[in-house]
Amino acid sequence: MEYLVSLSIGVLTAAGVFLTLRARTFPVVLGLTLLAYAVNLFLFSMGRLTIGLPAIIDKTAKAAQYSDPLPQALVLTAIVIAFGMTAFLIVLALKARGELQSDHVDGLADDQHTPDQQDIRKAIDPDRGATE
Repeated sequence: MEYLVSLSIGVLTAAGVFLTLRARTFPVVLGLTLLAYAVNLFLFSMGRLTIGLPAIIDKTAKAAQYSDPLPQALVLTAIVIAFGMTAFLIVLALKARGELQSDHVDGLADDQHTPDQQDIRKAIDPDRGATE
């Protein structure tokens, strides 16, 4: 069970970082959401993986037969924060799309690109850049 949880945390983190490094705003929002899911799963797993045990110790339960309520409270707080952050990022991306007419993270339009090697070669040596 621990291997499955750690593998899923790793996959969510890797996919979140990969999507966060994209040039468009929608994959960035998805990447940050996946990172928030990975953090939630990590926080939840810190409170021991127990199934069917109460979160509060009562008179009949032994001290070792309960689940820690603190990680559960942290996860609920993180879910609310992640939801608010995602809503803010979506509104920010829509506003940037409306004003810049592009959904690139850096604000460049589709026809405005950074110079690649072919453009640099043409600028340095016009005769050599045209032949390659």
